[in-house]
Amino acid sequence: MIEILNQQTKHRVNKRRLAGLLGRLARHYRLRSPELSLALVGERRMRRLNREFLKEDKVTDVLSFPLDRTAADGKYYLGEIIIAPAQAERQARRKGHGLERELGLLVIHGFLHLLGFDHFRGIEEEDARLQKLCLRK
Repeated sequence: MIEILNQQTKHRVNKRRLAGLLGRLARHYRLRSPELSLALVGERRMRRLNREFLKEDKVTDVLSFPLDRTAADGKYYLGEIIIAPAQAERQARRKGHGLERELGLLVIHGFLHLLGFDHFRGIEEEDARLQKLCLRK
């Protein structure tokens, strides 16, 4: 099950579109009904999480917390992606596209981190490939 939690109120987000993108990514990687969540949070919360888990005292765009395990209930828990839409909007403006596209890019990036990709193991190449596959320009 894919769960989208919108815990911020400043930016409108299309939860249905984000859930659809996560579903397409799960199918692309042949994950059978993964349990995963996407939380959209405010800047204060994102800064606190980034400080607590990555020891960086600043707002970031996306954090991923992989679980990658099957629990006693038989469900496969992939993990959680957390995105700060305010930071995503600033990035979108700098890149010259809209918030919706930037959120899609961050979902893809966060999902790849859940799968074990990192910045030293090909995440940029996989990011680019998936963007062509999953996002409309």
